Order: sequence, then structure tokens, then C-alpha cells
Amino acid sequence: MNLATTVNQEELLEILLNVAPIRPVFIWGAPGIGKSALVEQFADSVGLPCVSLLGSQLAPEDIIGIPQIKGDTSEFLPPKMIARKEPYVLFLDELNACSQDVQKAFYSLIHEKRIGEYHLPEGSIVIGAGNRMQDGAIVKTMSSALINRMFHVQMKPDVNKWLNWGYENNLHPLVLEYIAQRPDHLFAEPPKTEEPYSTPRSWHMLSDAMKEWGSSLSEDMMRILVYGSVSHTHAGQFLAFSKQAGNKYLLQEIIKGTEKWPSEPKDRDVLYFLAQSFRAKLWHDLPQNKQKMNKESNYLAHRGKALIKDLAQINIEIAQMVVSEDNNNRLPDWFMIEIVRDIPRLIGKEG
Repeated sequence: MNLATTVNQEELLEILLNVAPIRPVFIWGAPGIGKSALVEQFADSVGLPCVSLLGSQLAPEDIIGIPQIKGDTSEFLPPKMIARKEPYVLFLDELNACSQDVQKAFYSLIHEKRIGEYHLPEGSIVIGAGNRMQDGAIVKTMSSALINRMFHVQMKPDVNKWLNWGYENNLHPLVLEYIAQRPDHLFAEPPKTEEPYSTPRSWHMLSDAMKEWGSSLSEDMMRILVYGSVSHTHAGQFLAFSKQAGNKYLLQEIIKGTEKWPSEPKDRDVLYFLAQSFRAKLWHDLPQNKQKMNKESNYLAHRGKALIKDLAQINIEIAQMVVSEDNNNRLPDWFMIEIVRDIPRLIGKEG
């Protein structure tokens, strides 16, 4: 499912606080973006224990229980994990990974907070979550009857919220500094091939591994950890970033003109990372409407054209990468017109 709107962590928490107590909520989103952690945060904020069930590992009897004969009749005894005396948050994770039979077992639980004759304690809250079909995860088509029993919301990762959480939870400084400079690398859509890819969870995993190794982490082992955790292209740039982390303000100095692009072949990975960061800054700081330019953006546009020219003299492919469109991110049209008009002519004159 793809909804027309998406929400960040703060907006989703607000929705849960206002909607979940009266209607079951289903959270859609890619793997690793923090759906489960946010539900646990919600449960903690309302003072209720959180009981999680993993849909992909459930059978119908795990929900409806098993029959027990009592005199001339029988009744189903719901599982101890569900049948509680005090109110709680029931989190049905990977709900759309269930078989159709398990989905049917959830109908009355989600709609009426009831399993057979057992009713969840007054004040209990039911929340579901699952991945989208395009995420490449184990998902099954959710029945229309189940969809119609819940309020649906689609979550997206929010870089600023994740960074704030990362600082509070003492993630590795290199990971936090890198994402602060390359916020577009916090999350990547799942690839079609079987390989690691970047999510808030995978960056957290890399941080844990780096902190566990500590100061004994060698360059070769760092490479293994990074490429085993995040997207291939992000891994290469993170390694380049780590190499020049001692001079973390290098890009600012290059823009000011007090430093130059690294031009030695041995520094090509650092050059590529700096160029990627430069492109991200141009995307972020240059307005799409030239009439909205201020003093800072005028200076950046002026320096940007000069720096792209200098970059092209070192490596034309990296310079072309800076001005190319990527994932629907593109530089403003007015800036591209000036690049097309000026940069090829200047490069041509100089050789």
C-alpha cells in the first residue's frame, strides 16, 4: 500500500495518542525505519505495557487459543500472552505477513478487541504494522475486510528526529556526523538484489559494531563493517568521510576558497565524498525560484559555478555527477541554465 500522505515520527506519535485509543491503527513503512521502537515509545508514554506478536510467526491457534471441554460444551482458551487482566498495548508487527487464516483470526481482535468470549481489558490498545509490497519483505495481500477495520498511516524516516535520538542514545560520533552532513543517506529504498541497504536500523547496527570494536578498529575491519551494514554507495562515501574526519570542516573551507579540492589520485574517494556533500548543499540551500535568493545563496551560487569548473578540471565525471539529477532531486533550473551556458565554454577554453 502507498498512501497519498506520509508522516514523520513526531506526527505518528501524535496520531497514536489521539486515534489509537479509540480505533486500531496500522503503520505502513519500509523495514528498519523505527516502527516498532515508536510503538514501544507510545506505550511507555501512555503508561501501558507493550505486548508484541510477530505476524510472520503466528498460526491461527496462537490467536484464538485451543478448545477446552467444560461439561457438555467447549470453549476456546486464548493464549496467556494475550489474555491479561490489566490494559495493555497489543502490537501486531508484520501483520500483513500473516497467512489468510491468521488474518481471519485477527478480525474480531482488531475490530471488537475480543477473542471468542475473552475481551481485552478496558483501555487496551491495538496497533498493527507492516512493510509495503515494494520493500521486498515477506508480505501477503491483506484482505479488504482487515484493511477496513483499521486506520492507516505511512511512516517515513525523519533525519532531524533520528539524529536527536542518536545523540540521546550515544550513537557513534562518526555515524552521527556523517548523517548530519549526508541526511539523504539515512534511508535508501530496498534494492532488488540481496544486499545490505541503508536504514536508521542499519546505521544503528554499524554504530554498535564500531563502538564495540573501539580504538582497536583497523581500516580493513572498518571496511568490512561498513559494507556489511549499509548501501554499497553509502559505504564507500562513509569510509571516505572517516578518512577526512579529522578535518570535518574541509567542505566549508573549499567553498570559502581557503582550501582546494583534493586532486591526488590517492584522495579520489575523499574527492567523491566531498563532491556528493557539495551537491547535497546546493540542492538544500539554493532556492528553486531565483527571486528568493538572499546574500548567502547568491554567494553559494557564485562559488558553486567556480567550484564545479575546478572540479571538472580534476575529474569531469565527478563534476557531471554534481549537476545530475538523482532520485528526483535536481538543482534549480536557473542555476542549471547558467552551468550549461558558462561551464562547458570555460572548460573548453582551458583545455
